[in-house]
Amino acid sequence: MSTAVPVVLAGARGHGRWHLDNIRRLQDKGIVRLAGICELTPVGADELPDGLGTPEQSADFGALLDSTGASVAVICTPIPTHTDLALTAARRGAHILLEKPPAPSYAEFRRMADGVAEAGVVCQIGFQSLGSRAVPAIRELMAEGAIGEIAGIGGAGAWARAEAYYRRAPWAGKRRLNGVDVIDGVLTNPLAHAVATALALGGTVRAEDVTAIETELLRANDIESDDTSCVRVTTAHGPQVVVAATLCAEDPDEPYVVVHGDHGRITFWYKQDRVLLQRAGHGPEEFEYDRTDLLENLVEHLTDGTPLLAAPDATGAFMKVVEAIRLAPDPTPLPDGTWHLLPDEQRRVVPGIDGLVAAAADTLALYSELGAAWAPPARTKEVST
Repeated sequence: MSTAVPVVLAGARGHGRWHLDNIRRLQDKGIVRLAGICELTPVGADELPDGLGTPEQSADFGALLDSTGASVAVICTPIPTHTDLALTAARRGAHILLEKPPAPSYAEFRRMADGVAEAGVVCQIGFQSLGSRAVPAIRELMAEGAIGEIAGIGGAGAWARAEAYYRRAPWAGKRRLNGVDVIDGVLTNPLAHAVATALALGGTVRAEDVTAIETELLRANDIESDDTSCVRVTTAHGPQVVVAATLCAEDPDEPYVVVHGDHGRITFWYKQDRVLLQRAGHGPEEFEYDRTDLLENLVEHLTDGTPLLAAPDATGAFMKVVEAIRLAPDPTPLPDGTWHLLPDEQRRVVPGIDGLVAAAADTLALYSELGAAWAPPARTKEVST
């Protein structure tokens, strides 16, 4: 009798390919088995990693969950579909790994989280960085005063995306599509981990912890959404958080989060699980950590009660940021002359943005406060709890 947990994957292409590889890895360990794939057009044998067999396929998610009896659903579909698919799984008693961002609005997030709780199933949100063992280690360093009193937390993401990135799917780079919220901006999707990780390190995870959010949303690309933005989150108990991000970097680099103390700083390159501790009176110390896979953690939670690493409640503060971005005016187009196209890579670059992103994380200041001539002053949204 196999104890491998049957899993259905909704959305096996694009980022879903990563999930297929991960399911294959966990299947080899005897932890899960791929029981089904939900895609609008069936996945060919050439698209499946070797060793996954021939999982059942259907474009009807509910029917597939019924016929496979899967106990876990991995949902990696366009952002506006997340809530309905999660509730479809929940109604059938399937536990859920839901790709980030969990929803395009706070109302949809609540509908998902409340529905999942009511159904009595559990949901893990796909913020892989929250599975890093660096997160509790940094929190411990902060708590024991390794860098003194915490002054604030910064996040920086200088990435590059070609213009084709926004043509990969109808919803890419959209704020809304057919009247439905999408909110596919730099802080809410590609660099969402920078926001979620910075908030998590400061212990600001619940929606009610957030008191105010300031946003500066801009775009160099010909899209609806933002590709060069920064946000400042003021919190009830934890330190202030400022995250700056762009998809128009001159020299794309690893994103990071930095904790500022009055006696030092801790820098966390969250994709690499790498930490640098710099403090007064000590030489710099570098650490590397393992990370726990979120699907594996979900299965362990179901089998032996291991605490979930990224439950919906732990992403409420992040969703308040998504909501503030959703409610903000449409992003400001960067004026001509402030960006240019790199013909070889067919991508738009904003000269000087890499330094601005780093300076924002370093000083906890927004672009407009750093003297970026193209940045209109921040929009502030007071958050009622």
